[in-house]
Formats: sequence, C-alpha cells, structure tokens
Amino acid sequence: MLRLMKKSAFAAGLLLAATGAEAEELRIGTASLGGAFYPMGQSIANLVNKYAGDDISMVPVVTGGSVQNPRLLDAGEVEIAITNNNLAVLAINGKGPYKSGAIDVGAVAALHPSVLHMIVLEGSDIKTIEDLKGKRVAVGPAGGGTLGFLNFLLPLHDMELEDMTPSFLSYSDGFSQLSDGNVDAAFALSGYPAGAVMQASAGNKLRFISFSDGMLDKALAKNGAYKSVEIPADVYGTAEPGNVIGVNNMLIAPNSLSADVVEKIVASVFDHLNEFQAENANAKQIDPSASLSLAIPLHEGAARYFEK
Repeated sequence: MLRLMKKSAFAAGLLLAATGAEAEELRIGTASLGGAFYPMGQSIANLVNKYAGDDISMVPVVTGGSVQNPRLLDAGEVEIAITNNNLAVLAINGKGPYKSGAIDVGAVAALHPSVLHMIVLEGSDIKTIEDLKGKRVAVGPAGGGTLGFLNFLLPLHDMELEDMTPSFLSYSDGFSQLSDGNVDAAFALSGYPAGAVMQASAGNKLRFISFSDGMLDKALAKNGAYKSVEIPADVYGTAEPGNVIGVNNMLIAPNSLSADVVEKIVASVFDHLNEFQAENANAKQIDPSASLSLAIPLHEGAARYFEK
C-alpha cells in the first residue's frame, strides 16, 4: 500500500509539473480569409512559436477584421490583434465604432499598410465611386475595415450604403462572386498583394475603380490618418496602376497583458525580420522605425524593445 501511495504521489507530481510547463496560448485576431491580416497573423504566430520560448505559444484567429479586433481584445476573446492607426485612436478614445466605451490597449508594433481595393472586371461600366449607385457590391464582412472606409468615403460623394446593393461577404467569397458575375464590384481592405484579389486575377482581367478628379485629395484632407498609395500594374496584371487610399496598420494588445510577454513577442518578430519578410510578402513593407511614431502610445513591453 505504501509503495502504491508513493507511486501515486510521484505520478501526481509529474502531472503537476507537466501542467505548470504548459505554454500560455495567445490568440491573435486577424480578419477574414482572403485578405492580408490572416497570413500576417499566421506568420507572426509562427515566429512566436519558434522563438519566444516554451512558455508562450500563439494561434491566428479568423475575425471580422480591424473594426472588430479592438472589441475582441476588450472582451478577452483574443490577447493580441491587428488593426489600423485610425481605428486604434478611436478605440482608446471611445469614439466612432467604440462609443460604448474606451478600450485600454497599447501599440505593439507598426505593420504593413492596408489599401482599399475597389475592383471590377475590366469590361465593367463602373469607372468611379459615383458609378456604384444601383450596383451589387461585395463590401467585405460586417465588422471589417472596408465598411469604415465606405462610411467615410460615400458621404464625401453625396452617397450612402443604401445607394447600392451591398453583400457582406468575406474577401475570398466577395471576389469569387465578382469572378462569377454575381456582384458588379468587390472591395477589400488589405495589404497588397491580397490573396482574394490574386485569386480573381488568375482567371479574369481586373481594373481598379478610380476616384473622380479631386476626390482623393479631398478625402486625404478630411482625415490625416489616410494616405495615397499607388499599386503597380504588375501586382494584379491590370492595364493601369491603381491610385488608392490606404492606412497604416499596427499590432495592438491590452495594456494589462504582461510586458514580459509583449517584449518576447516583439523580439520574436523583429529580431527575425528577414525570416518574416521571406515568409510574408506584406512584411516587406514594414518599417521597424515606424513603431516609434504610431498613433497611440506603445505598450510597456513594446517600449522596452523599440526604445532601448
């Protein structure tokens, strides 16, 4: 009996030791499939799992995107997430989509810029945003950043979402519907090249919807967080480059998340930036120094890394 008790105690000790050694699993909020956020989050998770040590692991999670991600952090449904500069400012101030209350998050790192892909098939009669009136448009998932851009841009054109027939689809589904002719235009807020757009371009000639004369300048003057970006024609095989509106993205985390954990995450990614860029095309657009001039304050753990 004594021998059995000793064996049981030893086994229990091993179990406790194993339990204590389990890695803390962090969930990184990305976006819908077909954009740039999910593969970006997947690459970040791969680097964290490889370099952060045995006490931390990370998994990418499909979400509604940049608008929803701060809410998911606030609800504890993810521990770290991707959003854009403009939304991060709104989140910490409890404005715009976050009027229900300010969200206590800090910036972890600057990422790639996202641009608003406004795409039609090459033969479409839709040339400008104004031509979307009465058309069927895949506007991206509810809670994604595309709608935030549309809610900003449409009033500048004396339009509203109800002027078109919107379909709230993932980027992959939206661009599949464009290829099949079930929608007249498809939108995606994503870094480039975006997977959904690349897939559509494989079997179709695509074209960017243009801004009418002066409208892009008007939009940029209205909101300084946005910027003009030119997408080269060879990215999607379009006849002309795309002159589009975009915004810089960032990685964010609750300020309550351990500074040690955040520092390990940042080091795992930015100490191995060449590996990151080899795995993810959008990572080639990341400027590490931009992490020192983000629109919201750095998380304590990120500040330890970037300000040293």
